[in-house]
Amino acid sequence: MDTVGLDRAPKSAHRYTIVPMTDPRSAGFVASSSVPDRTHAVYAAVRQAIMENALVPGTKLPEDALGANFGVSRTIVRAALARLTTEGLVETGKAKSAMVASPSPEEAKATFAVRRCLEREAVRWISDRWQPEMRAVLEQHVELERDAAGTGNPKLSGRLAAEFHILVAEQTGNPLMHRYVSETVSRCGLILAVYGRDHSQDSSIREHTALIAAMADRDADAAEQLMDAHIVAVEERALPPARVESTPDLSQILRTYATARP
Repeated sequence: MDTVGLDRAPKSAHRYTIVPMTDPRSAGFVASSSVPDRTHAVYAAVRQAIMENALVPGTKLPEDALGANFGVSRTIVRAALARLTTEGLVETGKAKSAMVASPSPEEAKATFAVRRCLEREAVRWISDRWQPEMRAVLEQHVELERDAAGTGNPKLSGRLAAEFHILVAEQTGNPLMHRYVSETVSRCGLILAVYGRDHSQDSSIREHTALIAAMADRDADAAEQLMDAHIVAVEERALPPARVESTPDLSQILRTYATARP
């Protein structure tokens, strides 16, 4: 979806809401008038821009600019930003100005650790309660991932890969599981934007396909192992390898310099 620029207002101050963004071919704006819908419109658009790395970490999000672009009041913008802040995608600076969050390496590691716990439990739950219609829903999304990979659009591919995990959590039928997985996956997307390296989505697509097969076979152990390995692979792409800190050998250093004297 093309995001509205923050540095200029649109020609008309229409009020908008977002079509569900699971299918990129249907993403866009439709007219809306209620305050909750307008708040969700701003939230969904800014969230998508962050997930696709169009709004990079550290980007300032002034309320007046957002309000002008979306044709909404600052009150509505403030509510949308508060929701994004709760999800860890936006942070407030000392001057109370909002900006796209920049997670630290420590926060990144903690986020991935929680994500592994949540998603292992999600796929085990689904495997034990598998329904045939789940396969069609998940495989349709994987087809969207393949289509996006073929277009050479890494931002779209990355977002769809992340949304696969949110869709898996949705299949549990547990609103809290869906919410917490959605939040942690979104934070991981932000972490990838900060620390990640360019990579092909082919591996992710293969891993998603294998995961669907394991859940369809009701093999909870296999599904859990596949999910854990998959998230570890995502984390390895997101975070640089830890540096091994060594304590210098003072005696060795001094001996080297002592023997070097004339």
